[in-house]
Amino acid sequence: MRRSSFSKIVAVSVLLALSACATPPSHINDVCAVFDQNDGWFDNWQAAAERAEQKYGVPVPVLMATVRKESGFKSNARPPRKKLLGFIPWKHVSSAHGFSQALDGTWSQYQSETGNWAARRTKFADAVDFVGWYHSKTSDTYGVARNDTYNLYLAYYLGWTAYGRGNRGDAGVQNYARATEKMARDYAAQLRQCAN
Repeated sequence: MRRSSFSKIVAVSVLLALSACATPPSHINDVCAVFDQNDGWFDNWQAAAERAEQKYGVPVPVLMATVRKESGFKSNARPPRKKLLGFIPWKHVSSAHGFSQALDGTWSQYQSETGNWAARRTKFADAVDFVGWYHSKTSDTYGVARNDTYNLYLAYYLGWTAYGRGNRGDAGVQNYARATEKMARDYAAQLRQCAN
């Protein structure tokens, strides 16, 4: 009887842990709330973001603002589908997927260069590590400061090839980058408060 009860408790605990992982944070503009909602033993977002900062030198607010802008912290985020005959859902407009909205080719490059073959775009720790890796390579290749959210995001959004050619996007893309920069500043101020 005890074993049966214990098994049920373990099963329910596992289901609750998994469902918590699948639920996006409810207050995505407050990084303290985002971290509070995702501070489990198996999936601690703050610890994952801090590990990425230590590894790549990109500040936590920059990492978190990038993920927030790309996916709204939704693990299963995808771009919209094309419409066949104007109304039938068809293929997605790109291969972007997960928290980081990484494209298939760039994700494969990340896995190859880091040796992290088990990494998944739907796992926050892997996605934030990817963002740190990407921003770090942008910094090393193009001389962008690791805390320059505006230019890091432009390179992230446009891709290295376009950014390297001097493409800085249209007004809409630049507005995205400015919004991400502001979010990083807001997150930095919030982190100073919630750390106290």
